[in-house]
Amino acid sequence: MTPTILVDGDACPVKEEIYKVAFRHDVPVTVVTNSFLRIPQHPLLKRVTVSDGFDAADDWIAEQATPRSVVITADILLADRCLKAGAMVLSPTGKPFTAASIGSAIAVRAIMADLRAGGDQIGGAAPFSKTDRSRFLQALDTALVALKRRPN
Repeated sequence: MTPTILVDGDACPVKEEIYKVAFRHDVPVTVVTNSFLRIPQHPLLKRVTVSDGFDAADDWIAEQATPRSVVITADILLADRCLKAGAMVLSPTGKPFTAASIGSAIAVRAIMADLRAGGDQIGGAAPFSKTDRSRFLQALDTALVALKRRPN
């Protein structure tokens, strides 16, 4: 069974990098969005536009995720759902979400949400950098090579 790439596409900063690696590995990509998003015309690329309902894109991605999928998302709760489905999950910065790391990521997310709800002024994520882009390219390439070697 061929690996696939599922992209949480609405705010993904590395779509062009995903396409580049996917073309090199001949792996299909599905970009999932809540609204129309232009993607290049290519037989390996598909766009799925879901309703703008709360978590509609996340629900679609989580339902499609399998042990032969690489999911690209910055959403920690979606990452957790996809890991439970057996998928490999990467953040757009190239950081892999794993069964060992997802629990602490969820805990930090909850703490930050509590601080924001309490009115604390906390900084956002660091700006996306060239290093992040490079790390992502390498991580996606490594994930696809690993999936191709994994028995069906």
